Amino acid sequence: MTPEQVELVQSSFKKVEPIATEAGDLFYGRLFEIAPQVRPMFSDDIATQRDKLMKMLSTAVTNLHQVELIIPAVEDLGRRHVDYGVVDEHYDTVGSALLWTLEQGLKDDFTPEVKEAWTETYTTLAGVMKAAAAEAPPKKKGLLSSLFGR
Repeated sequence: MTPEQVELVQSSFKKVEPIATEAGDLFYGRLFEIAPQVRPMFSDDIATQRDKLMKMLSTAVTNLHQVELIIPAVEDLGRRHVDYGVVDEHYDTVGSALLWTLEQGLKDDFTPEVKEAWTETYTTLAGVMKAAAAEAPPKKKGLLSSLFGR
C-alpha cells in the first residue's frame, strides 16, 4: 500500500463512520445474498457482529499508516477464523461484499482510485489472515472424537 492509498482509505472511511450501522447492515445483507452458505457461521445476533466488524475496520483503517502494529492482531484474527470454518474462498466473498458496501455508502466518492486503495488494503490484510490461518495448528479434538475418529 502506498501512502496515498492509505490516505484514501482513511479519508473515505471517515465518510463511512457516521453511517456505520447502515454500512454494517448493508455488508451482512450483501454477504448473505452472494454467499448464503456462510450464514450458519454467524450467530443470529447480527447487530453485535456488525458492531464488531465496524470496530475492527476502524482500528485497522486508523492504523494503516503503521500497519506493522496491527499485523499481530490481524494474524490472530485469521487463526481464530479457522475454528469458525472460514476457508480461503470466503475471503474473496467478504472482499466483494466490502467493496460493494463501500460503493453504496460512499456513492460518488467511491472513485476508481478509492476502490483500488480499498482493494489493495483488503487484499493485504486478507493475505495476512490467510497465511496465519494456514499455519494455525489443527483444532484439538475432544475425547469422544479421538476415540471414535470423528
